[in-house]
Amino acid sequence: MRTAFRGSTTANIAFSRRAVVRTFAVDGTVQRCWDFPAVPGPADGTASSGPGAQAPPIFMVHGFRGDHHGLLRIVEALPGHRVLVPDLPGFGSAQPLPGTHDVGAYAGFVAAALSGGLPDLGPDTVLLGHSFGSIIASRVAAGHPELISELILVNPICEPALEGPKGITSKAAELYYLAAARLPERLGMALLQHPAIVRGMSIFMAKTRDRSLRRWIHGQHDAYFSAFANRNVVLDAFRASISSTVRDSAGALGMPVLLVAAERDDLGSVAGQQRLAALMPDAELHVLPGVGHLVHYEAPAEAAELISEFLRRRHS
Repeated sequence: MRTAFRGSTTANIAFSRRAVVRTFAVDGTVQRCWDFPAVPGPADGTASSGPGAQAPPIFMVHGFRGDHHGLLRIVEALPGHRVLVPDLPGFGSAQPLPGTHDVGAYAGFVAAALSGGLPDLGPDTVLLGHSFGSIIASRVAAGHPELISELILVNPICEPALEGPKGITSKAAELYYLAAARLPERLGMALLQHPAIVRGMSIFMAKTRDRSLRRWIHGQHDAYFSAFANRNVVLDAFRASISSTVRDSAGALGMPVLLVAAERDDLGSVAGQQRLAALMPDAELHVLPGVGHLVHYEAPAEAAELISEFLRRRHS
C-alpha cells in the first residue's frame, strides 16, 4: 500500500521533549535508556477512547552505527506516548556486552529491558525497530510475544544485503569493514571513523532535495555515526546486519505488525517489503513515496501519523 504525504522544508530542527535517563544492568554491564514521558493533554490523539485508557508506551530500537539521537524526530512527533529509546550496547554511551554483538545478544538486551530492566512496562508496550533495529525487534517479538502488544518496523530489512540490485554496494561495504578488521587496531579504528567515509555513507542514504535538511542529516551522522566502543563491536554488528533479515522471524510474528517502508530505500525494495508483509499473519504495509532509508530523518511526521493511526485503531 502506498501512502502519499505532502513534504515540508525544515531549516532548523529543535527538540522540545525532555527525557529521564535511566540505567539498568544487562550481563554485568551498565546500559542507558532515554525515557520520554507523554505530553499531557490531547497531544496526537492516540489515546484509546475507552474509560481511563492511555496511549501505550513505545520502546524504540535504533539502527546500525547509530544511537538514540537518530530516533528523536519520531519521538517528537509522538507526544501522546511515553517513548523509551536506549543506546544499543557498544554504541553511543552504552557499554559493550560480553561476547559477540550479534542479533541474539541485542535481542537479549531488549528483552531484559522490557521484562524488568526498565520500570512500569507491561504487555501493552509497543516495540519499534528501525533498519538493523527492525531485525532485533522482530527477533524479540518472535521469541517473547508476551512482552509486547504490537510491533512497528520502520525501513525494515526485508532482503539479504548481498542480494538484488544493490548487492554491489553492499559488497563494497563488506570489503570496507573487512579491511578495517585486518588493519592494526589504531588504523582500523581510524578507517571506521574516517569523516570522508561517514559523509559518503550519509550522502548515499539521504534522498531529500531539501538542502538544509541534507546538511542537518550529514551533521547528525558526523556527530553520532562513529560513537562506538571499539572495533569489535561495530564489526560484529555489521556482520549481523548483513547476515540476518526480518524474514528470519516473520512467520512467528502473531501480533499486529505495521511496516513503514520507503519507495527509494536502497536496503529494501518495495517488492521485497510486499513479500515480507505477506509472510506475517497480521501485517499492514505502507510505502512512503520519494523517501529512502532515512525515514526517521526525512519523514518522521509521516511515519508518526501512520503509527498513531495504527495504534488508535488497535487500542480503540
